[in-house]
Amino acid sequence: MNTEQFNRGLLAFLKASPTPYHAVAATAERLVRDGFRRLDEAQTWQLEAGGRYFVTRNDSALVAFGLGSGTPAQTGMRMAGAHTDSPCLKVKPQPLLAGDSYCRLGVEVYGGALFAPWFDRDLSLAGRVTYLGADSRLHTALVDFREPVAVIPSLAIHLDREVNKQHDINPQKELPPLLLQDEKPEKVDFRGLLLNRLLQQKPDCGAREVLDFEISLYDTQPPAVVGLTHDFIAGARLDNLLSCYTGLTALTAAGGEQSALLILNDHEEVGSASAAGAQGPFLKSVLRRICPSEEDYARMLSRSLLISADNAHGLHPNYREKHDGNHGPLLNRGPVIKTNANQRYASNSETAAVFRLLARRLRVPVQDFVVRSDMACGSTIGPLTAAEIGVRTLDVGVPTFAMHSIRELAGSRDGFYLFKVLQAFFRLEDIQTIVEAS
Repeated sequence: MNTEQFNRGLLAFLKASPTPYHAVAATAERLVRDGFRRLDEAQTWQLEAGGRYFVTRNDSALVAFGLGSGTPAQTGMRMAGAHTDSPCLKVKPQPLLAGDSYCRLGVEVYGGALFAPWFDRDLSLAGRVTYLGADSRLHTALVDFREPVAVIPSLAIHLDREVNKQHDINPQKELPPLLLQDEKPEKVDFRGLLLNRLLQQKPDCGAREVLDFEISLYDTQPPAVVGLTHDFIAGARLDNLLSCYTGLTALTAAGGEQSALLILNDHEEVGSASAAGAQGPFLKSVLRRICPSEEDYARMLSRSLLISADNAHGLHPNYREKHDGNHGPLLNRGPVIKTNANQRYASNSETAAVFRLLARRLRVPVQDFVVRSDMACGSTIGPLTAAEIGVRTLDVGVPTFAMHSIRELAGSRDGFYLFKVLQAFFRLEDIQTIVEAS
């Protein structure tokens, strides 16, 4: 695989994943195609050496793992983690806002979204619906309207002459998108619209009524490689689907000699406190079933390492003052090790050194990020997972501009750089051997 092939797959993955549910579905499809077997949390697991498995939770989180020739207690587990969710606008349960012949949708902001980039975009709807089937049972399915069906129009500058100087956006008042225009907009049935779209996309599902839904808006402009010399990738949800795709591609390409695992959590953007989030029991539950013995479980964790992959803030040339002068990562200069004295990131000298040495062997450049001492620092699933299961952890990421915008920007070479290191990491037999070999 080369950089161009990697990026083609990344763009296809981003386009197929407008929501965490679609991202997990796309990941599961790829895993099945590469020989992984789906497990059910409610059933008994029969795991075998050399086996490759995956399990999902809430349709929005996933754990995939391969068992090597040695037992995990003997070799440890090479783990990588990312998150499937991104800041967005979610449709409220009773969303229709009718007036002046227009039908708008009430929305709720999910995560720390940048509001301004959502205006004047061609928006669509996607997510998960739960419906009553012809068999009088509850079923769940994914829907994606695909084409533009909504827009949030800006107010003309003639009506707000000070807009370019200062404008605070009120999410309750200013973010509801236009859905349609009708003489009687109050008669529109949103659940009926979802039902019709579901039946169009899955005509054999037997849906009779949509009872509830989790639907988000997304930008229909597809991701792309951009720049005069194709230096950048522009697209929605790079934070953190870029890391999800990189971890997935590295795991499937690593082979099966060493036990390796990929955890994709949901709800990172809102604190991770959920059954599918990093503060929940999902990963621990899977690891306990891999190593049921308390003794073996403790031995496995002591020999394991987790790489938490989440985008880093690249040094923006228009806002250099927002970065620490010695820790401003550049796009296309390699993955970034993220550190924080107050444990907002889980990296320490030991875990960072392993990553640096692996990258050195592969001739992959590595950068560092530390937030300015007078600014607050974000966080990742790294510290939460480390605290939850007690595993050594490292936080890394690809440098990015416009994080949490509806359209973010990353370097076109950095994802492949990170893929190379993660693939080598998944193949690493013993963490200590890299130190001894050096």
